[in-house]
Amino acid sequence: MRIVLVGPPGAGKGTQAAFLAKNLSIPHISTGDLFRANISQQTELGKLAKSYMDAGNLVPDEVTIGMAKDRMEKPDAEGGFLLDGFPRNVSQAEALDEMLQSESMKLDAVLDLEVPEEEVVKRIAGRRICRKDSSHVFHVTYSRPKTEGVCDVCGGELYQRDDDSEETVRKRLEVYHTQTEPIIDYYKAQGLVVTISALGKVEEVTARAMEALQHDEDGKQ
Repeated sequence: MRIVLVGPPGAGKGTQAAFLAKNLSIPHISTGDLFRANISQQTELGKLAKSYMDAGNLVPDEVTIGMAKDRMEKPDAEGGFLLDGFPRNVSQAEALDEMLQSESMKLDAVLDLEVPEEEVVKRIAGRRICRKDSSHVFHVTYSRPKTEGVCDVCGGELYQRDDDSEETVRKRLEVYHTQTEPIIDYYKAQGLVVTISALGKVEEVTARAMEALQHDEDGKQ
């Protein structure tokens, strides 16, 4: 299957993408990973992306599209892929369509993870990270430390990242609504969108997604 995963920040896209890709035996292609890999391997696209980032500018769509194209042409993606973080806007979605059509391929589904806005704010703004080890993550509601402000694992101080402040989260949601959300309507016009609730436990959401994708696939056959 060739799937695009969309949803607001805090919807759990990265977590779900990893589970779904494993269940479907297809590679999880994340924009963040693409950028990191291209920059660390110093590819031409990586050098170009870094020059924009170092100057504090947004990386142009054509650079992101080029990275995605290179990755989708790898042998492990022949049987399908799950795109996470790309396309991020309608022009990228149009470029993806053109890219796939040139290879006589098409998307099977666009999985839209739906989460109420206030839940997104609660999820992200409630996160607390350990200063000693950033892999130790807690939450003021869902995964509280035994002692407030102290990491259960190593005793480090827990803090809220600037990116996780309520003000920043609401700004990120605004960007999502204006730039990324329009791709849902774009794909709805093609009959590709499968919307599921991203509320509940991780495994519940994965099961819901797998069932919806299977149902969608059966309906198209």
